[in-house]
Amino acid sequence: MAGPTGAGKSLFAATLACRIGGEVVGADAFQIFSGLPILTAQPTEAVLSLVPHHLIGFLDWRENFDAARYARMCWQCIGEIQARGNVPVVTGGTGLYLKALTHGLAEMPRSDPGMRARLGAMPLDEVLAMLAEKDPCAPGQIDTRNPVRVRRALEIVLLTGRPLAASRGQWQKDRGLFRGVVLTRGREDLKNRIATNVDAMFSSGVVEEVRAAAQAGPGALRAIGFREIKALIGGEISEQACREAIVAATHRYAKRQLTWAHTQFNFPTLDLRANVLPEEAVESALALMD
Repeated sequence: MAGPTGAGKSLFAATLACRIGGEVVGADAFQIFSGLPILTAQPTEAVLSLVPHHLIGFLDWRENFDAARYARMCWQCIGEIQARGNVPVVTGGTGLYLKALTHGLAEMPRSDPGMRARLGAMPLDEVLAMLAEKDPCAPGQIDTRNPVRVRRALEIVLLTGRPLAASRGQWQKDRGLFRGVVLTRGREDLKNRIATNVDAMFSSGVVEEVRAAAQAGPGALRAIGFREIKALIGGEISEQACREAIVAATHRYAKRQLTWAHTQFNFPTLDLRANVLPEEAVESALALMD
């Protein structure tokens, strides 16, 4: 199950799992971290109590993680869930993790140690500028806040001599192993939900949570809101400016998630109307996936 942040995937997935005798497996690059449940919008205790959940809040925030490791762990979870006679319900907003399951990882060129060292020594804005020069479409295809992905994208372009999209186009075909759905919301509804969620984060103590994660690794550092809240803690911006920056960044991220979901998967789309009951939405989804 794919869809943008703020769409309501967590409650939907748990409700679906209850309906079909399933267990939820997370597919979110930030919800995997322990110690950051508020910032990464992990499912609430009420939602977690509905059905078993896996690959959520299990990784130390000082560690790094990637799609290959995720795929290995997810397939292990899927096997264990099926061995118990239950149905795995994989849900999350990280499209690369989901596609690693549906298609298998693309064959990318191995990194060049010398080139990686040179790119690692360059400021991120220079790397991004070079990437835009070599492949003008590439910045729009990646998270430009993520230094690792920006440098890796440029490395791929330089090593292959082709646009990033051409290399990504070598993904394996959809193996037909999953039935899925893309959850969406109306533009204004999603925008309002994102703003409400950010307000709730601050009311729940997200500033103290980030303050306690002073030694966070590169993966956790990329979570939306981490840098903004660190700037707030350091007195660089006001709380209002911090909130507005997080809302704006989250909204941009949601748009990228939707674009990825619509272009990379063949799943039907379910528009969750405002105030629709989770049980009603689940029945609609099951009909779409039938």
